Formats: sequence, structure tokens, C-alpha cells
Amino acid sequence: MNKPEANEYDPYYGRYISLVTGDAMAMLEAQAEQLRGVVSQLPEDRGTYAYDTGKWTIKELLSHIIDGERHFAYRVLRISRGDETPIEGFEQDGYIENSNANNRTFADLVNEFDLQRRSNMLLFKNLDETASRRMGTASEKPVSVRALTYIMAGHVEHHLRIINERYLA
Repeated sequence: MNKPEANEYDPYYGRYISLVTGDAMAMLEAQAEQLRGVVSQLPEDRGTYAYDTGKWTIKELLSHIIDGERHFAYRVLRISRGDETPIEGFEQDGYIENSNANNRTFADLVNEFDLQRRSNMLLFKNLDETASRRMGTASEKPVSVRALTYIMAGHVEHHLRIINERYLA
């Protein structure tokens, strides 16, 4: 799947898309194991650590990654199938407040992400060029299926970097 053109997504998402260097599908394939590797070195009680007041804990951040994965995949499914109904955004902080993430284990959170990602990979691998270029509307902005795919990879990469730089440093 080729990198999306700038007119296929809201400029806000350029920060995620720019983190995808090389093969986006290979990056998507590797990320569940990368997440597993990062949290496997941590004691369970470290999961409720937040690096600053008002910031999410590590477990809440993992829950956010899972929520993002689901929302972006839903958009991919709808748009790739030709559904032109505008798709609403989601308010991430409200999702985290109701996630119960801090009462879950790292293993449970990473397993959930892994299952979601594996399911999404099956969807992505069966998209043809026409479907990957299909445009829709999400959060009141135009977006293509391939842009969403790159956004998903970049979103996880962004948060992996945050975990390493702000939570584990």
C-alpha cells in the first residue's frame, strides 16, 4: 500500500504518517510484539505510573492505543466498503476515564491489542488498490483508507516513543 498524498488526510495526522518510514504493513505487523517487549520488562505496579499530573498512566496509554486501533479500523472498514456516511470523532479522555485500564494486567492489555491488530491485518491484506484509495469523512475531515492505515501505524509508533521517552526514561 503506497503512502497517502497530503490531500487524503487532515494535516493534524501528518505527524503520525511521517513516522511511517518504509513498509507500513511490515510496521503494523511488528508493533504488537514491540508493545509486548516494552511492557514485559515492567513490574505490574509500574502500570499505574504517570510521568506528570494529569497525564495517563502506562496502562491507560495502552488502553488508548487499543481504543485508537478500534476506531481507526472501524473507519477503514466503513470507508473501504464505500459507506459515505460521515463518521464522528471520539473524545479520547472520556474513553480512558471509563476504560478500567488501571485494574487490568499488562498481559491482558497487550493481548487485546494483538488480537485487534491481527484482525485488522486480515482486513488490510484483502483491500485492493481501489479500496485503499477510497475517500470518506471522519471527524468532519476527508480521509482515505490508506491514510487511515498509515495513521494507525504512526499512532502506535508515536505512543511507543512516548512510553520510552517519558515513562521509562
